[in-house]
Amino acid sequence: MSTPGGAGNPYPLGLRLAGRRVVVVGGGAVATRRVPALLDAGADVLLVAPELTPALRAHADAGRLHWAARRFVPEDLDGAWLVQVAIDDRMAAAAVSAAAAERRVFCVRADDRAAASAWTPAVTRHGPVTVAVLGGGDPRRAMAVRDAVRELLAARSGLPAAPGGPAAPGGPAAPGGSAAPGDLAAPDDPAVPGGSAVPAGTAGGRVALVGAGPGDPELITLKGWRLLTEADVVVADRLVPGLLLDELRPDVELVDASKIPYGPSRAQEEINRILVDRALAGKVVVRLKGGDPYVFGRGGEELLACAAAGVPVTVVPGVTSAVAVPAVAGVPVTHRAVAHEFTVVSGHVAPDSPASLVRWDALAGLRGTLVILMGLKNLAAISATLVAHGRPARTPAAVIQEGTTSGQRTLRSTLGAVAADVAAAALRPPAIVVIGDVVHALTPPAGAAPAEDAEG
Repeated sequence: MSTPGGAGNPYPLGLRLAGRRVVVVGGGAVATRRVPALLDAGADVLLVAPELTPALRAHADAGRLHWAARRFVPEDLDGAWLVQVAIDDRMAAAAVSAAAAERRVFCVRADDRAAASAWTPAVTRHGPVTVAVLGGGDPRRAMAVRDAVRELLAARSGLPAAPGGPAAPGGPAAPGGSAAPGDLAAPDDPAVPGGSAVPAGTAGGRVALVGAGPGDPELITLKGWRLLTEADVVVADRLVPGLLLDELRPDVELVDASKIPYGPSRAQEEINRILVDRALAGKVVVRLKGGDPYVFGRGGEELLACAAAGVPVTVVPGVTSAVAVPAVAGVPVTHRAVAHEFTVVSGHVAPDSPASLVRWDALAGLRGTLVILMGLKNLAAISATLVAHGRPARTPAAVIQEGTTSGQRTLRSTLGAVAADVAAAALRPPAIVVIGDVVHALTPPAGAAPAEDAEG
């Protein structure tokens, strides 16, 4: 007869957690990795921790989870279906386990798998298919099998070789080999005018600037995902898809470099220092950034810091939210006979600020599409400035919050009314603002005739 918590093969089960209380104890890197999958499952998450990483704080501020800003008490588990212990204090973790056992609540422990009553598997997601692998207590074995399954699923779908397998053409160069596209060449390489870069494919540590896409974890590129699986250190921004972090190896160091707008932030100089220090220590470092590294992502600053320290860098472009988010909301940034141009601009600095580098008066005179990133706070001033310089107040406008994710919300309005409508709808960052006739190109407003197609 087996005893609770004793030896025996684990019983695999898919938990349907939608609307059910799950308690996460701890607010550090482990919780940052585990919480997104629970939210994706629709769980009612209670996060118990005196302090949170910026990424977790963003979830709390957005109302996606409940945060108890204190230490754990046994009563936190009343009504819970599952508890995840994401702390490294063994005595405190044991106290949570004891409280869970008393209430017959399954308990996952990051500090001691042997003492846990449940394990988190290595997971891969492929559309509607979720594959969870348990490796008999060996996380590396579980992840190796998981990656093999991912390759098989990708192959059956007719996709290129899945991330985690042999490097595909265009992947990072092997030590001593030639540089791949996106890698920096040596300073004396004649193909690099000025010789301002650093060698690619050298032994030791290196940095990859990887664009993670606009929010949907499946929109990261294959090359980006493969580099993520090879990483020793991942330095992640707030806007990266959380489910990608859930698939990292257990021994990967996760640095939360979240930059929550108008809230806690880590200085860019500190981020640069972390990238350089870890790479010089021989680590494979992935700087994971939402969207594309170079679209208002300060990737150029990070590349220059690495280059100055002699650290090899690979740049992996990402799907930029400026185009992808409007697309999934039914707004093409260009459309035949409607818009032949689109302009992407940052709205994080107010139009009347001396620090602004944007010619809003010139943008008002354009006929094409205007896409504004990071502009929600200054939207009233931006729209008023555009109208004051000649852009008609009736110009269609759309705002898409958290595009490509399950939290996506879309609001359609006009340039003159959009700021008030956003405030009334309580939309929050991250959000993309689109101004122009393309807003109704695929979904004309009620009573309006579709735009005439003037081209053959």
